[in-house]
Amino acid sequence: MKYLIAGLGNVGSEYAETRHNIGFKIADALTRASAVSFESGRYGDIAKVKFKGRTLIVLKPNTYMNLSGKAVNYWLQQEKIPKDKLLVVTDDIALPFGKQRMRLKGSDGGHNGLKNINQVCGGSDYARLRVGVGDDFQKGRQVDYVLGEWSEEERADLDKRIDIAVETIQAFATLGGARAMNLFNNK
Repeated sequence: MKYLIAGLGNVGSEYAETRHNIGFKIADALTRASAVSFESGRYGDIAKVKFKGRTLIVLKPNTYMNLSGKAVNYWLQQEKIPKDKLLVVTDDIALPFGKQRMRLKGSDGGHNGLKNINQVCGGSDYARLRVGVGDDFQKGRQVDYVLGEWSEEERADLDKRIDIAVETIQAFATLGGARAMNLFNNK
């Protein structure tokens, strides 16, 4: 069975350590755990991870966050993966730092990357793993916050949070979305 795991973020070194790039960080950790490297592909970097008889096509779109749908849709078609085998990993300011929540479908919640995926892929009937980055910003400063770098306190706990997200992705592929949600939501 094949799955598409799309970690959302923005390309470029200036974004590498920002909150908005948590999807890229989790995708990197997932491939590192399997000793696999990314290769440049159309609309993004791709890695193929084997895990317990499953093939995880891990995507880091190079289309920038707000145009993620183009890359996700292309790789769903290219790899012939149905949307119920898609998991999008992204940041969420509505969740406290480090908390995560998986849903098997739902709204974009104001997230422009999810909004574009919904538009391009024809609906919101796919799984998403939202990883909390907190909401410690003043009114009107949301963009600066998500494009800002992690605080020292956050950095101290970030690797542990990323490891939990990797376990959640692996559970999604092996146990299914419902069981993964029960085991890992709000962990």
